[in-house]
Amino acid sequence: MADKDDDDLDLRSLDDEELVEQIQDDLYDGLKEEVAEGVEILLERKWEPYKVLTEALVGGMEIVGDDFRDGILFVPEVLLAANAMKEGMAILRPLLAETGAPKTGKMVIGTVKGDIHDIGKNLVAMMMEGAGFEVINLGINTDAEEFIAAVKEHRPEILGMSALLTTTMPYMKTVIEALKEEGLRERTIVLVGGAPLNADFADAIGADAYCKDAAIAVQTAKELVKRRHNQGAPTS
Repeated sequence: MADKDDDDLDLRSLDDEELVEQIQDDLYDGLKEEVAEGVEILLERKWEPYKVLTEALVGGMEIVGDDFRDGILFVPEVLLAANAMKEGMAILRPLLAETGAPKTGKMVIGTVKGDIHDIGKNLVAMMMEGAGFEVINLGINTDAEEFIAAVKEHRPEILGMSALLTTTMPYMKTVIEALKEEGLRERTIVLVGGAPLNADFADAIGADAYCKDAAIAVQTAKELVKRRHNQGAPTS
């Protein structure tokens, strides 16, 4: 989005609206240092950390997510944008914690036992964080006990599971059954994804939704969390 002629642009010369647009452009282009500088300037101008997050960073990642969904951006570019987002989040996270800023929700995510693929899962995690979710990323080769322990500790609205092998897909059902046994299924939205999966498989194992990519995962998560909050679902 941003023109390379903007290399020497003085971010401090921009008014707030222009600066937010420039941060979003730099985020789109994966320019970590520029995003961090823009965030610092907004904070110096007495912007609330939550406002910086939602208007500059989340707003920018929504554009990235839309273009990823529409095939304008591809995984490498989205990863660059997500890493730029993380640079800004590194500045904001401690400030958000201090001010008790609201979050969209909380998600525990991991690649299931026997599977060591993590690019897609990490992309979902970064995009979810970019949408304002708190994300606990359990990594790869995650067994049911680890998922259950994380759900008990962090009490997320969402549990996300990823698999890239047909041989590891069935383990997702094992985790869902473990959630039921522990009495955690009713209060936990389960999203699944990965190249060999489809919506029919998600239905068959009792998941709430199948997400074919990171952009759809964010959209689905937002919709399901909002619906659950509107229904006043139990959280304990």
